[in-house]
Amino acid sequence: MEHSDREPLVRKTSSSYRTFPESTARRLDREYLRSLHNKRLYLAVFAAVLGNFSFGFALVYPSPVIPALEAHPSPALRLDQHTAPWFGSVFTLGAAAGGLSTMLLNDCLGRKLSIMFSALPSALGYALLAGAQGLWMLLLGRVLTGYAGGVTSASIPVYISEISHPGVRGMLGACPQIMAVLGSLVLYALGKYLRLLLDWRWLAVAGEVPVLAMVLLLCFMPNSPRFLLSQGKEDEALGSLCWLRGEDTDYAREYEQIKDSVRKQSRRVSCAELKDPFLYKPILIAGAMRFLQQLSGVTCILVYLQPIFKKTSVILKAEYDAALVGLVRLSAVAIAAVSMDKAGRKILLFVSAAVMLVSNLTMGLYISRVPASHNGTVANTTLVSSASLPAEPTNYITLIPLLATMFFIMGYAMGWGPITWLLMSEILPLKARGVASGFCVVVSWLTAFTLTQFFLPVVNAFGLEVPFLFFAAISAGNILFTGCCVPETKGRSLEQIEAFFRTGRRSLLR
Repeated sequence: MEHSDREPLVRKTSSSYRTFPESTARRLDREYLRSLHNKRLYLAVFAAVLGNFSFGFALVYPSPVIPALEAHPSPALRLDQHTAPWFGSVFTLGAAAGGLSTMLLNDCLGRKLSIMFSALPSALGYALLAGAQGLWMLLLGRVLTGYAGGVTSASIPVYISEISHPGVRGMLGACPQIMAVLGSLVLYALGKYLRLLLDWRWLAVAGEVPVLAMVLLLCFMPNSPRFLLSQGKEDEALGSLCWLRGEDTDYAREYEQIKDSVRKQSRRVSCAELKDPFLYKPILIAGAMRFLQQLSGVTCILVYLQPIFKKTSVILKAEYDAALVGLVRLSAVAIAAVSMDKAGRKILLFVSAAVMLVSNLTMGLYISRVPASHNGTVANTTLVSSASLPAEPTNYITLIPLLATMFFIMGYAMGWGPITWLLMSEILPLKARGVASGFCVVVSWLTAFTLTQFFLPVVNAFGLEVPFLFFAAISAGNILFTGCCVPETKGRSLEQIEAFFRTGRRSLLR
C-alpha cells in the first residue's frame, strides 16, 4: 500500500465527512464499525495492560507481606506499628511522582514509549524488594514500583482510548482495571501458596515477569495515531491506523476525522488558554473524579485488606477472604466491561456509588454497634498488630464485614474503578491530554497517599468504624457529582466529545 495511492481517497473522504447530513454520517459510522476486525487492536491493548497487571500486583503487595515482615527474625527488616504504615503508603507517593513525570513523558516520548519506560523503575523496585537487607531497601523498592505504576496509570488509558474506536472503547477502557484486579488476585494467591514453600521475597521475583513480557510485546505494537499526527508524522499515523483497523477497511475516513481534530489543536496548551471552558471543564471533571475515587477508600481497603479482616475476625481465614474479594472484584470489572458500551457510563457510576455507600455504611455501623466479643475487635490492639493474631470467629454474624467488603469492591469495580480512568482518557482535550492525564494521576495518588498514611493512626485513635463512615459520606457525594457534572460519552468518538466541550451542545453526545 503506497501512501500516494491513498491521498485522493483521503481528500474525498474528508470532503464527504464535512458535507454529509448527520444521519448519513451516522449510518456510515455504523457500517464502518461493523466492517472492523479487532484482533490486532486487542493484541496492542493486551500488551499495554500488562503494565496494569504489574501495577495491581505491586499495589496490594503489602497485604500478605506485612504479616510476614512483622514476624521477621531480623530487626533490620521487622515492621512495627510505625513502619508498617509507611511500607503500605509510600507506594502511592511514588505513584504521584510517576504521574507528575508523565505530564512531560506523554508528550515527549509518546504514550507507548512512556509505558515501556515504566519497566525500568518497576524492575529495579522489584529487585530491591527481593534482595532487601534493610528497611530503606523495602521502602525504596515500594517507591520505585509505585513510580512505575503512576506512569502506567497515566499513559495506558490514554493509549488505549486513542487507538480504539467508539464501538469497543468502553470495553477496552475497562481492560486496565481488569488486569490490575487480576494482578492483585494473583498476588493474593501467591501470597497464600508460594509462601508455604518459599520465602516471601519470591513474591517480588514473580512481579518481574509481567514487566518483561510487557516490554517485549510493546516493541511490536504501533504508537497512537493521534500522537503521531500531533508530532507531524502523517505517514506513520496512517500506517498505524491501517495496522489497527485492517487494510480492507475504510480507515481513511476515520483518519481524516482524527487529522481534522489534531489540526485544530496543533499548538501546545498555554496557561492563558486554561481559562477556556473547553480546557478547564474536562480537566476539572477528570481531576475531581480521580480525587473522589480515592476518597471512597478503595486503596486503604485493598492495602490493609487482610489486617481489616483479622481485626473484624471474619469467619474465614483472612488470606482466603482476600482472595474471595479479589474474585468478586474481577467478576464485577468484567461485567462493567461488557455493559459499559450498552448501558452507558453514567448509569454504572450511579449504581457503583450507591453500592459503595450502602456497603461502607453497613461496615461502619457493624463495627460500632456489634459488641467486640462478636466482631473480634480486641481492646488496645492496633490494626497492624491484629494482623498477626489468629482469627477466632465466635459467631456467623462476622460474615457481615466480609459481605460488606465484597459488595464495596463489587460496586467500585463496576463503575468508579474502571470508568474514572476511561472518562479521563475520553474527555481530556488532545492538546492537553498528556499533561492533564499526568495531573489527574498526581491528584489521585497524593490523595491515596494521604489516606493510606493516616488510615492506621485514625483507626488506632478513633476506631475502625470512623474511616468507613467517612467513606460512606464520600460515596453519597459521588452520586451527586455524577448527576451534576459527568457527561455521557457512550458511543461517541473522541472528536465528538471534544466538540461537546467546545460548543456546549449536548446534542453532540446524544
